[in-house]
Amino acid sequence: MIKEICILIVLLAFANNLLAQVSGNVNYQNQIHFSDKDINVNLPSNSDLMLEVRGLSNVEADAYVAIFSLTQIGETADAVNSLMDERINNVEKSVKAKPEVTFFVDMISFVPVYEYEVEKKVFSKKTYNEIPQGFELKKNLHIQYTDPDFLEELITICAQSEIYDLVKVDYVADSLEQKKRELSSKAKTLMDEKLKHYQEILGTDLTVFEKNLADGFSVFYPVEMYRSYQAFSNASLNLKKPATVNTASKSTTQYYQPIIDKSFDFVINPIIVEPVIQVLYELKVSIKREKVVTPEPKKEYLLITPTGEVKKLEIGN
Repeated sequence: MIKEICILIVLLAFANNLLAQVSGNVNYQNQIHFSDKDINVNLPSNSDLMLEVRGLSNVEADAYVAIFSLTQIGETADAVNSLMDERINNVEKSVKAKPEVTFFVDMISFVPVYEYEVEKKVFSKKTYNEIPQGFELKKNLHIQYTDPDFLEELITICAQSEIYDLVKVDYVADSLEQKKRELSSKAKTLMDEKLKHYQEILGTDLTVFEKNLADGFSVFYPVEMYRSYQAFSNASLNLKKPATVNTASKSTTQYYQPIIDKSFDFVINPIIVEPVIQVLYELKVSIKREKVVTPEPKKEYLLITPTGEVKKLEIGN
């Protein structure tokens, strides 16, 4: 019996460890709460019966736009522009040699830079005077491409010109309107099926009642869906005397968290590996059922004559 209990404890410990491995480090420190991303479609509050259909489409991008930021500082305006142009031209030359790549330079700012000069006086405190030091020029590079693997090569090309700040990557899909129509059409089919289903349950023809309809779309891009966490274990210190504790810097992990498809009636392209554009559609129909009044049976009055003849009497209300 003791041996069986020991085996059970070992199996439970192994199961807990296996669960942690499957869930990943995101749940190591704190339990992560994944909030629902829903479309808020409102209908009149006096609805008697509510039917709703939710759909999700994971749309792969047709093109990407990477935005890099670069800053150049120089003593003169000519020097700043010359150094900036040299860096940009090197990237543009390498990038434009690639197929299906578009290059654009976005001017951000061009401002003077100041520093403080100390003025020493014999009979007074130090005076700090602000004097021009040079100029600061900021520009952004917008680079459009179609092959997602090209981003790694693009980062290397930019790094060779001392451009390291990748601001973001935008995803572009040419088929969004088509996907919206596909979502709407499939949702309508499912709504008809739900309507028939409820008619069978209620035993009532719901098509004769007053209806209200509302629908809406929401689109979420990958840049909106990244989350971060820190996974580490702190040692406990039982200090009897006051002491200074210097903590180490903890690494922060970022990851792509798409909308979880747990609350949708249907999902188009459910299996995704790379970040995608997610299109949500919700259709709601409210049916206001009026109370069915059963008319009372109409009374008839009959008169039997002395001769045995039966006559129907018409009596007004």
